[in-house]
Amino acid sequence: MDLNVQELVRLSESWLPILLEYGGKLTLALLTLLVGWWLIGKLTRRVGNLLAARSVDKALTGFVGSLAGIALKVMLLISVASMVGVETTSFIAALGAAGLAIGLALQGSLANFAGGVLILFFRPFRIGDWIEAQGVAGSVDSIQIFHTVLKTGDNKTVIVPNGSLSNGTIVNHSREGRRRVDINIGIDYASDIKRAREVLLAIAADPRVLAEPAPVVWVTGLGDNAVNLSLRVWVDTVDFWAVTFEFTERAKEQLADAGIGIPFPQRVVHLVQPGN
Repeated sequence: MDLNVQELVRLSESWLPILLEYGGKLTLALLTLLVGWWLIGKLTRRVGNLLAARSVDKALTGFVGSLAGIALKVMLLISVASMVGVETTSFIAALGAAGLAIGLALQGSLANFAGGVLILFFRPFRIGDWIEAQGVAGSVDSIQIFHTVLKTGDNKTVIVPNGSLSNGTIVNHSREGRRRVDINIGIDYASDIKRAREVLLAIAADPRVLAEPAPVVWVTGLGDNAVNLSLRVWVDTVDFWAVTFEFTERAKEQLADAGIGIPFPQRVVHLVQPGN
């Protein structure tokens, strides 16, 4: 029994200095980690609220908040490690080497990340814009760090890598507040062009059509079977598709009611009999 007590005393004498030396550091480091993690979360939310109050794009707000949170947490972990006696110089060097290796292995992902940064800061499009890029067209649903999500007109989800998106051609149909609608239609050569122009301009008498620039009908070409006319009107961007579809239908119906024919492709075939 006395032997066990003596062993306990010796163990306590050997461990007590270590506990006194490192126990306080570990406790302080743990408190620093918990309080720092809580403060970082509160700070990133505060930054997000400030950006939202200044009407900053939602995608940019989320990106800045996430990036700031990650950077602050890495700095906090390095500080906590130094508090418990970890050599931070070697730790940072090892972290840099690991980052270099990961960067070489993930070159494509890093290109997409850089593309996402360019898109979020230069903003060639915003959430809700209708764009054409990389052979697809759709409404921008979200802008992530590595990719952009588009919703097509028939509700398909298309994920486009930001690297190729930022380096390619982007057609933004929603950036401008108004757009021109072109209704192209052909009429018979025997039809009266002036009468056809009157019919098409009557279609343009619609409250959605802007007064300036004024609606106009041009002869755009003389085809094999028809005289090609183009009714051109300006509308607000939100009315573009509705006006395009409705005016195309009206043009066909009202030209027919006015006795103006819309020809279909024709071909004259001459049969030659042998000996004739």
